[in-house]
Amino acid sequence: MFNRVSSKRSPLPPQKELELVNIYLEQGRIVSEKEKHEIALVLCEEAEASLSRMKKGVKAAEAIQDVTDLRHGIACAFLELSKLLDELKKQERAKESYKKAQEWGYSEVEKLSISTLPSLETAVSIAIQPPLKTSVFVAAQPSLKTTKTTQWSLKTLKTTQRLLKTTASTAVQPPLETSDSVATQPALCRSATIDIDMSVIGDFFVQDKNPPVIEYKLPEPDERLVNTHQLVYCLGLLKAPPSSEDVRQNSALSWVQATRNNEDEQERLNTLTTNLVRAFIRDELKGPAAIAEIACMAPFLNRDDFRCLLELFIGSIEKSTLLDIHSLEGLAKLIQGANEGYVEAADLVKILEVLNTRLQTTHAQTQSYIYQLMLAVSCVLDAMADCKVEGLDRVTLHECLSGYINELKGSADPHMVYLAAYAFQALECVPDNESPWQATKRRTGNVMQGVFSLVKAVKGLDIDSFLQGIQHIEDGLDGAVKVFQTLQDGYNNVTAQIDSGQGLFEALRAGLSFDSKRSWYSALRGIDRVLRDGQLSKFKTLVFNAPCRSSLAFQWGVCQRLGDLAANTAWDAESREDALEFLAEIYQNDAVWGHHKHIKQKILDILLHLQQEPENAIQAFVSATARKVLQRLGRIGDKAKQALYSDCLKQGPSKHPLKILQPPSAPVTLLDRVQNKPDIEEDLRKLRQRRLKERGDAVYIPPQAKANLKASDDVLFALTEKVEKFLASADQKVLLLLGDSGSGKSTFNREIEHNLWLKYEKATGRIPLHINLSAIDKPEQDMIAKQLRKFEFSDSQIRELKTQRKFVLICDGYDESQEKHNLYTSNRLNQTGEWQVQMVVSCRSEYIGLDYRDLFQPSNDITEFQEAVIAPFSRAQIDDYLAQYVITKAPLWTKKQYMDVLDQIPSLQELIKNPFLLTLSLEVLPRLVDPGKNLTAIRITRVALYDEFVGLWLEQGKKRLGNRDLNPQARADFDRLTDEGFTQNGISFLKDMASAIYKNQAGNPVVTYSRKQDHGKWKEAFFSRENESQLLLEASPLKRSGIQYRFIHKSLLEYFFARSVFEPQESKENSVQAAAPARRGSVSSVFSFDEQLVPDEDDEPVTTQPSTADHPLSWRSFMAEPSILDFLSERVQQEPLFKDQLLAMIEQSKFNRAMRKAAANAITILVRAGIRFNGADLRGIQIPRADLSGGQFDSAQLEGADLRKANLRNTWLRQANFSKAQMAGVQFGELPYVQELDT
Repeated sequence: MFNRVSSKRSPLPPQKELELVNIYLEQGRIVSEKEKHEIALVLCEEAEASLSRMKKGVKAAEAIQDVTDLRHGIACAFLELSKLLDELKKQERAKESYKKAQEWGYSEVEKLSISTLPSLETAVSIAIQPPLKTSVFVAAQPSLKTTKTTQWSLKTLKTTQRLLKTTASTAVQPPLETSDSVATQPALCRSATIDIDMSVIGDFFVQDKNPPVIEYKLPEPDERLVNTHQLVYCLGLLKAPPSSEDVRQNSALSWVQATRNNEDEQERLNTLTTNLVRAFIRDELKGPAAIAEIACMAPFLNRDDFRCLLELFIGSIEKSTLLDIHSLEGLAKLIQGANEGYVEAADLVKILEVLNTRLQTTHAQTQSYIYQLMLAVSCVLDAMADCKVEGLDRVTLHECLSGYINELKGSADPHMVYLAAYAFQALECVPDNESPWQATKRRTGNVMQGVFSLVKAVKGLDIDSFLQGIQHIEDGLDGAVKVFQTLQDGYNNVTAQIDSGQGLFEALRAGLSFDSKRSWYSALRGIDRVLRDGQLSKFKTLVFNAPCRSSLAFQWGVCQRLGDLAANTAWDAESREDALEFLAEIYQNDAVWGHHKHIKQKILDILLHLQQEPENAIQAFVSATARKVLQRLGRIGDKAKQALYSDCLKQGPSKHPLKILQPPSAPVTLLDRVQNKPDIEEDLRKLRQRRLKERGDAVYIPPQAKANLKASDDVLFALTEKVEKFLASADQKVLLLLGDSGSGKSTFNREIEHNLWLKYEKATGRIPLHINLSAIDKPEQDMIAKQLRKFEFSDSQIRELKTQRKFVLICDGYDESQEKHNLYTSNRLNQTGEWQVQMVVSCRSEYIGLDYRDLFQPSNDITEFQEAVIAPFSRAQIDDYLAQYVITKAPLWTKKQYMDVLDQIPSLQELIKNPFLLTLSLEVLPRLVDPGKNLTAIRITRVALYDEFVGLWLEQGKKRLGNRDLNPQARADFDRLTDEGFTQNGISFLKDMASAIYKNQAGNPVVTYSRKQDHGKWKEAFFSRENESQLLLEASPLKRSGIQYRFIHKSLLEYFFARSVFEPQESKENSVQAAAPARRGSVSSVFSFDEQLVPDEDDEPVTTQPSTADHPLSWRSFMAEPSILDFLSERVQQEPLFKDQLLAMIEQSKFNRAMRKAAANAITILVRAGIRFNGADLRGIQIPRADLSGGQFDSAQLEGADLRKANLRNTWLRQANFSKAQMAGVQFGELPYVQELDT
């Protein structure tokens, strides 16, 4: 609730009372804009009460000018009050106030109506206080001397300020007179105090927050620690356990008690600490990360180890050619974390001497380097000021560095001037034992890099006592402070001259002062203390009540710390937003903070940096908030202030508005080496680079998908978003990605991997691991380790990855691996002590059966399993693909030419919905058709595209080889191949290769060839680097990875195998010849059927003619290879001879058991090609496991046929004769019915 301010207090002097009225009105407008109308009305009442008290004050005024000024100020105040009341719907009171404005002599109001009264634009604002009522120092408003008093109004009022010379009698000097009525900043007046309720303003930092704390998993006894920060966290808890009253720390308290009772575990942690120091000392090159790592251990080192490190740091700084910034930062952290008695007076003297010597070598360095160097030096001096050491020579210490710092104060860069002043003040405080924070210097976990506090082991700062100490310095009670002068730097670039006639930068430097100790430094160190402990409300109180609040240096330091807080992702979002609002308050509230031009520029500079493009989602919040605040500040202030705003935006952000970021963690830390942890990050970095490079500039269109195989093709979703949602879920473990051959599964998998590598966060992020399942031997067993070994990770690295990291597995080509195992369960994924993963696995849709989920679902919990089916390309996706293809590949045709041809060939419309067939079409169409002709009658099939693509590829390979500088033998081989027909030789070579792959490794598309291990074996004929094979291999559509070879797409392997079954336009001499044995059965039969030869089992060996047994269709059943069957069925439609050969195989099966597999494959191909068998004499054919689904067999004679486990789903079988047929395991899909014959 709003506590109303008492109106029964004693009146203030007229100038003060008028100033208070202006404060009420300004804050009334602010809360009114926030729709806090009740509070605004209370402030209006207080303004009215104050105005009524001023009548006696005006009468008592002696000077005519003072009376005129007061009457005019009162008139303006009533005018503004009238406007505010009108906005609050208090028209009667508004009119009354309007009349009083006229009575007080404001003549211009007669020309205006109540609804159009001008708004008040005043620089006077209330001094924001802590949440409680308190006595607040209010800046005194001196009168302005002007030659045109009638133009004086609150709308153009500039806040004026005085130079205060602080003496024992606290005498206030009169303001300086300037021609443009701009005076210097006032001191804070303790004689005039006002009780103000703070609930109407300052709604930022209203409560304390837990400081940014990184909590680590507390290790079990003998468990290896993750990093040094975890060790610091553990040691900090042991040194200063959390309070038993803090229920959030129950687990930590239990761990502390257990560890304290375990002497062996304590000894292990202490030994690790000592070994860390020794490892650091042994390193010849000590990088920034190692320095930061060892420095944070300072509070937990024994005295001998600490002294060794301290001497090492001092020595390295002394011996270095250039002063190393990171060594200075490490030295500062070391001193700050030192236990009492570890740092001696001689150490500090030595440090100052070394700094003085080394700083002299930096003159030739860049401004950026010197700026960063001074930041580091300031940290060291801060640490020294915090360290309570007796007997230091103040004069010696001061003279040691003052010369260098005094040179920096001449810089034209205000950032550098401030740093120099800060360093000087730190130096002044090094021997001073009166600093209030010395009794509460940092201990235990308070020195961790990037973390304000790990363990809160110190009590809160007493703000009242602290402010009292600061006031003593300000008043000169300690005898050390000289005259304190500040500069009011107007927005309109008016240079305020001090007695000596100094210019702008001279006045700035004088305001910062380099000649004595200043209270602003003490105040900033106190601020650091409360910020470190998360005491944000106390921080706000300290800032607004500090006697040095108007000091330019103090305000600069406050802004710097607010910017650092806003940029620190360890703080919560609300606190970071409050920091930005605090900056906005300092920018816009000139009455409290003054008109320091450099402070306004500093604030805008910080906001410009923060609003830049964020690097991650965490930074995106502060970036957006800073951008909004920056835009808001551009709409306030007079023309001069807006001009300053515009100039800052044009110049852009400076080079150094915020503190230097701490160096990142090293790939291999000191602790890792102490614990013998293998280096994995460097190899992961190389793997990342390799995989990103291998992707190249592939044409990629984000696919659409449907939920499952049974889902409607009309309900699609973006597959990328589906995968991202899956990966963001902690509960979902397996995503099955289905799709037809060439639908883009592998391309999408590579895109997933690519994006995950781009987002990969070193040391903590999940590792994307792409596994080509067909290239892994027995992937059902430890496939992750096998893949990592292929990437040349050692066994120790693999063990480290298994126990410490998480993965995203991208398993490509489940169908190509010919697996029938559930890879998730067989690899024991996500079980205790096993690999922790999420898995994306792809498979061809046609490869899986009805119960396919059992092969992929991780458990009985269906929520852990997701699936998606890639949809064919839409017309829009085809257009996008074409646009990318034309840009990336730069073909002969334009996009329009391609689209015109594709639109004119109806047979292509369905084919190009498949991404791989679309790619083939774009490659070969310029060879196949003339875009200028009518193409509607042209029929292009899938196999025709492959025929043309293969020819084009081999011709391009021939051209590349012909242009190379071949050795004499290779040139002779090339010429011979060319003379015989290079393309045809290549096709024969690839047909034989594909046939050998299916015959010798059951169609596994990956061939692993080792010259020694495969000497004399079938692989040697194709992959040896000798004679013609090497030339044909280089010209072929194959890709190689180490010793593994595969076709660029599995469908090409299937195509060449199909072509090995039947070569287009093959002569009759090469066809299967029919023998002429005695005939049994139908007169249309070519072969006889011997009932005694019918086998009982499919795999019973049978002696047969080599010519038939060696035919590829005799090797195995190809029912699970629909792509091969499709290629062959298209050949049937194109080549009548092939149809005759297949029919002959079926006939042979009637009497030759060896032809059973070939016959089953043959009739399957014919049925897929649409060949009808209505009324056919198929008596005695042996076609077990044949796929006759959708075939037409009406009235077919199947008497005595072997149809075991054949697929007869949706087959036309009206009046078909199945008498004596073997039909065990036949799949009808729906139960058939049998019509009884009439008797």
